[in-house]
Amino acid sequence: MRQWSLARQMLALQIVVVVVTVAAGTVMAFFQARDLVATDATAVTRAVAVSVAGSPSVLAALGSAYPTATLQPYAEKVRLETKVDFITIMSPDGIRFTHPRPGEIGKRYLGTIAPALAGQTVSETYTGTLGPSIRTITPVRDAAGRVQALVSAGITVEKISGMLRDQVETAGLAALLGLGAGTAGTYLVGRRLRRHTHGLGTSELGRMYDYHEAILHAVREGLLLVDGAGTLTLCNDGARALLGLPEDAEGSPVTGLGLPPSLTELLASGENRSDELHLTEDRVLVVSTSVVRSGTRSLGTVVTLRDHTELQAVTGQLDAERGFADALRSAAHESANRLHTVITLVELGKPSQAVAFATEELRAAQELTDLVVATVREPVLAALLLGKSAQAGERGVELCISPESELDDVGLDTRDLVAILGNLIDNAVDAAMSGTPPARVEVSLKATGQVCEIRVADSGPGLDPSAVAEAYQRGWTTKGSGRGLGLSLVAQAVRRLGGTIEVTAGPGAIFTVRLPLPEESLT
Repeated sequence: MRQWSLARQMLALQIVVVVVTVAAGTVMAFFQARDLVATDATAVTRAVAVSVAGSPSVLAALGSAYPTATLQPYAEKVRLETKVDFITIMSPDGIRFTHPRPGEIGKRYLGTIAPALAGQTVSETYTGTLGPSIRTITPVRDAAGRVQALVSAGITVEKISGMLRDQVETAGLAALLGLGAGTAGTYLVGRRLRRHTHGLGTSELGRMYDYHEAILHAVREGLLLVDGAGTLTLCNDGARALLGLPEDAEGSPVTGLGLPPSLTELLASGENRSDELHLTEDRVLVVSTSVVRSGTRSLGTVVTLRDHTELQAVTGQLDAERGFADALRSAAHESANRLHTVITLVELGKPSQAVAFATEELRAAQELTDLVVATVREPVLAALLLGKSAQAGERGVELCISPESELDDVGLDTRDLVAILGNLIDNAVDAAMSGTPPARVEVSLKATGQVCEIRVADSGPGLDPSAVAEAYQRGWTTKGSGRGLGLSLVAQAVRRLGGTIEVTAGPGAIFTVRLPLPEESLT
């Protein structure tokens, strides 16, 4: 039986329950019917005996020379009308005047007569000439109250058993119908259960549950199950860690989990999505959703979460390195052009102009390098500024370093600093190109007291004040298309470092980031 499927085990168990229930009900009905039939028989015999004993014709017949002649027809008539098995009228000493079998008349009554002689009406079960019977015996009194005769009315046990058999047959038929209906219902329930459990047994289902729990706790990626009503029904350890969810998050609506609006909207959408980037307070997540359906009905949504925070940081560094490579390529290209110009001037016999041109170009390039190296002594940021300057120059935007800049190695996470400064400069260059010429971006880096300040200003059209709060959300962009992750990544890195960011209006937009310096960098 252990090898049976869960549906088959449930079917067998429910059939046993139905059979036992029906059998118990039938037995109880039998005993109850037996008691009721015996009670009814006692009541009928009592009523008949008392009625006959109280008849004036009976008392009158007892005064005749041969009472049987009058009493026997009367007793038989009443017996047939009342459907009892016998009515015996007897003398006080028990000699029968009447009996269904005429041959028993004149013989002594078989039964208890003492209580009736004492004036009582009593019922008993006794075996007489007709076999076991339920009988009632009562006295016949004259006007003075003296007992003149006794009347006994009875119904045989055989007749009572026949009545009981009829009732038991009816109850048995009802029991069989109930058993059939219960078995059919149990079979249908078993079929439904088998369909939902795919015919698996209890041990297999138990193993599946154990595997399910083990996988949920072992998988590093986050997994959520959201039902059709938008309620979180399952959340594994990875999802709790990635989203910062409490232990009792399951059973709560996704709108009440305190997640970023874009992520909340995705979880509640009930749509299929693939590899969407979403930002929380301190993480970059790749989110995919898949709707689970049964036919045309949606059962809920499976959500997978992957942590791309480290990958995003590495990607940012890779972009910076790519920018440095592009800057070197651009510089090499410009150097080649300038060298060709110098060589051509020499060939044309104008060495003085060649020297002047080469000196001016070298001075301009060296000034920028000297300025960056002298003011920004954090090597990664210095390299980033030189690369971004070359990229901006290629796009026709002047990137200049504020004379007020003065920044040493401040002990902050360089990946976050690259993400903040790189994205602010990229956005500023894009904004400056959409403004009126000349396109210009100014960068200021300095550490004052216990704060590192990064300020990036552009000559673009500026930022609408109503869009400032929205600008740091995922997907926001002024370009009309695109992912819009730049400013949201900046805001995330600033939060991670415990700093602040604000936007003010200038000729364009001015982004100012203030980051608290770690204590070890202040000593």
